[in-house]
Amino acid sequence: MVISCSYLLHVHADAWQRATVHPFLTGCKEGSILPAQFNTWLVQDYLFVKDFTRMLGQILGFAPDHHLDTLLGGLVALKDELLWFQAKAAERGLNLDAPRQSICQQYCDFMAGLVVEPYPVQATALWAIEYAYNQGWQLPGPMAEPYTEFADRWGNPGFTDYVNVLAAQADEVLKVASPHTQTLAATTFLRVARLEESFWQMAFNAA
Repeated sequence: MVISCSYLLHVHADAWQRATVHPFLTGCKEGSILPAQFNTWLVQDYLFVKDFTRMLGQILGFAPDHHLDTLLGGLVALKDELLWFQAKAAERGLNLDAPRQSICQQYCDFMAGLVVEPYPVQATALWAIEYAYNQGWQLPGPMAEPYTEFADRWGNPGFTDYVNVLAAQADEVLKVASPHTQTLAATTFLRVARLEESFWQMAFNAA
């Protein structure tokens, strides 16, 4: 059986549910999230996005030519995203030079390790990470202020379209990948799901 993004979502539905539906996100929707919880997430996510940017830069070196336009577009968007994080942190008086918490460090180490994996595994990881953000901020529905801006950044239709293109690119290379590489991709998808769940919980535990 050839795996695909939709197949992974089906087989690992429970893990994906935990990765994208979490009390942290529910608290943002209801406006009940505590400042310490949200500020912890914001700082740690900024540190995560810096390494995610490096990961995407590395993936470009492995991607086929016809994938480059999409990936370069994502890389350009990340420059704006990092500046936006810096502005949001300044508004809240947060220190972005804070150390990574353990789960953030684990996630960053995982992303750095993808450089040794075949491109289908990298493409699957990229799609899964972006899709987790898209669904996490989209599924709760409209969020209360001041969290509307955050939900709109990753839950908007344009970002959904981008994630769908990433899924199509991953499916394309998974279709011709060896059984071993497909197994690695499935394991990587599940790892992303578990890291996402732990990342939300890390911030939620700040209460």
